[in-house]
Amino acid sequence: MTELVAEKVVAGGEALARDADGRVILIEGAIPGERVRVELHNVKRTFARGRILEVLEPSPDRVAPPCPHVSAGCGGCDWQHIAADAQRSLRRDIVVDALTRLGKVEDAASLVTAAVALPDEDFRTSVRVLMVKGRPAFRRAYSHDPVLVDSCLVAHPLIESLIADAKFDAVKEAEIRCGARTGERLVIAFPTTRYLELPDDVVTIGADDLEAGRTAMFAEQAAGRRWRISATSFFQTRADGADALARLVAEAVPDTAETIVDLYCGVGLFAGTIARPGRTVIAVEGNPAAVRDAKHNLAADNVKVERADIGRWDPVPADVVIADPSRAGLGADVIGHVADTDASRVVLVACDAAALARDVQLLAGQGFGLTSATPVDLFPHTSHVEIVAVLDR
Repeated sequence: MTELVAEKVVAGGEALARDADGRVILIEGAIPGERVRVELHNVKRTFARGRILEVLEPSPDRVAPPCPHVSAGCGGCDWQHIAADAQRSLRRDIVVDALTRLGKVEDAASLVTAAVALPDEDFRTSVRVLMVKGRPAFRRAYSHDPVLVDSCLVAHPLIESLIADAKFDAVKEAEIRCGARTGERLVIAFPTTRYLELPDDVVTIGADDLEAGRTAMFAEQAAGRRWRISATSFFQTRADGADALARLVAEAVPDTAETIVDLYCGVGLFAGTIARPGRTVIAVEGNPAAVRDAKHNLAADNVKVERADIGRWDPVPADVVIADPSRAGLGADVIGHVADTDASRVVLVACDAAALARDVQLLAGQGFGLTSATPVDLFPHTSHVEIVAVLDR
């Protein structure tokens, strides 16, 4: 056991402290400024992790978790012990730290804005749950073990009602999705929908159906229009978050931009938002279901939708490139393709601060410099943060 003072939070949500020898200790659940007694594990010569045994001097930002399932061990929300306003500030700190330390951006603090705040309850329109004898459960923190739940602080009411009342017999896991503004609901059951009984308005499909080539879909209203979303297509986990991201992306695209490439376009959210007469928009996506959705959603817009593995996509000349990659980020190969478009601006939508920082450093090697980064509070009560970054050359 050892006593430590947490200095800051870093990507991943842990707090960084240093022991008397200067070794970095990452502490699960600590808040900057707190003095804590920890048990060390995963100990290396220059690095270790710490598990809190006792909070000796708590932060004024430490609060009682508002969800009762946290005390039962549910690991879905890792920051419920932090006041909401402090969470937003800490997420910005994570972005600044990652861009400074990993991205080598010297003036990161002046380029990262305050986070765009969104409501912190009843927002999430997609959740994945385990099933224990037909009842939903989330995973225990730092474990694969289930914690039975009958409610969820962050789930949209359309989803929470299924968590509370529905029976999922013969189902091992389920992904529950909804359109917050359309009222439509979709459940993907693993492995099958056989014996599944849910309210009549819920569209259901099994993993076995998907493997056989069948599909199902629902719709959401965001950024001023309706979006068709297939079971295996990605869409942001809250409608107001999609609004905020689409607005930031649109604001980052200059009026003078004539040709825009939207990489990892999904069902077409950003391409549809920026499309207008006289402008060429090329939307590129690798997921075949999302490509079909994008073609449907963008049929009335001046958008060319292409199905392609982004890593093998052939660059075309463009003024602006928008990219919304997975948590892993763009990586060197895709950034090489981005540079080959001769675009003067990149609008990068990132869901991981460390991946963003690595991509910013790689883009710097292609002549791009960070102009701004705006965190968006898509995932309250967690350390996850979405960022819209603008880079120019």
